[in-house]
Amino acid sequence: MTPLTPPKTAESENSPALTEDGNGGLIPQEQSLVQRQHEVTRREETMHLWELTRSTVEADSGDLREANEHLVMATLAAGELEEATQKSKRQQDEFLAMLAHELRNPLAPIRSAAALLERLDTVDPRLTTISEVIHRQVEHMARLLDDLLDASRVTSGRVTLQRKTTKVGDFVDQAVEMYRGLTDAQHQHLTLDMPVSPMYVDGDPARLAQIIGNLLHNAAKYTPQGGAIALSARPERDTVVIRVTDNGSGIAAETLPHIFDLFAQEERSLSRSQGGLGIGLTVVRSMVERHGGTVQARSAGLGAGSEFTVILPRVEKIDEPALAPVPALKPAFVSARILLVDDNVDAGVLLRMLLEMSGYEVEVALDGVGALDAFENQRSQIVVCDIGLPGMNGYEVAKRLRQRCAGSESSPLLIALTGYESPEDHKRALAAGFDHHVAKPVDFEVLLRLIEKAVVSPGVL
Repeated sequence: MTPLTPPKTAESENSPALTEDGNGGLIPQEQSLVQRQHEVTRREETMHLWELTRSTVEADSGDLREANEHLVMATLAAGELEEATQKSKRQQDEFLAMLAHELRNPLAPIRSAAALLERLDTVDPRLTTISEVIHRQVEHMARLLDDLLDASRVTSGRVTLQRKTTKVGDFVDQAVEMYRGLTDAQHQHLTLDMPVSPMYVDGDPARLAQIIGNLLHNAAKYTPQGGAIALSARPERDTVVIRVTDNGSGIAAETLPHIFDLFAQEERSLSRSQGGLGIGLTVVRSMVERHGGTVQARSAGLGAGSEFTVILPRVEKIDEPALAPVPALKPAFVSARILLVDDNVDAGVLLRMLLEMSGYEVEVALDGVGALDAFENQRSQIVVCDIGLPGMNGYEVAKRLRQRCAGSESSPLLIALTGYESPEDHKRALAAGFDHHVAKPVDFEVLLRLIEKAVVSPGVL
């Protein structure tokens, strides 16, 4: 900043004898005493004004400099806070993924044990009841884990929709099928009201079924035994309106505005805890909004039941060209060699028993190195491999198996069996060489269908 200097005056130490009269003329100095007094006064006023201006500018400059310093510090602090927030979010996602993996691992043998009980010849009906209870509870635990992971993915925007023209009745029926067992077990009366004419929306069928399924699960959770739950869908103008109503415990007025918030739950007594994490409705709202729709909750209060309404944009069905009929494919083999790789001994033993009961020859390996050795000796047609193996993980096992079979006329069917269940995990499994990715706790019927669909053709043993 350029320093301020005091203004110059006409006065000097050696004043001339004559001085200007202000009109271009000269007058004797003694005749201008009054005028000089005025000039001195003006000079003093000018100096005072200059001092005042300088102090004001310097003060303003100091304030501005201090403000700039505060702004820089605030910007740096905001950047550090954002970085810390992102780091915390990444750590949270990693923790949730690891938590889900670790909790899925013990669920796998429990589910296999239930499936095994269902297949054993027994005259004792209690075993059937026991296996059904185990199956339902494992399904409930698996849904909680799915909700936990979905909440993390949804809130961070990491959900990818596989959209297509979808028939409303299809994903509604899928949701009802998923939760019919729960409502039947609680002796609840579930009714479905759908129009005869089909309705269509543009969306991801799996996520749409999840939306309706979460609403049905929520209704069943807060409706007493013997209660009623109604599911209906109707076209209204250019939308599809889906309603799930119940005559259950209802929602308090102060809770209603926050019912879709993460981890929000209705107050309830310890004597009648309904369970759950308070995540399902958050996932519903996010998924509905991702589909361009809205969701609302209504209730007249505690004890008055509740109604959830989903409104989705309706689309017209686009007629697709008919595809040429594909001849039915004969299963690859009645019996086949299967290599099962899992470091969880209990899970491996039970799954082996199930596969052997289905007519397959099964070899078990507990780690990646053992899997490669077993494959070299047996040349199994199908490899079912866990991802989280000690030492060499399942991805590396798949890569090495593909490398060993490179250039060969035959290659095994590789199925990843894992507790890691994100879209990124699916992609990574396929990139490593797996043909399929199945989440734990594995549904044995799903695994069995994948195995049975293996067909003898070039590239498959």
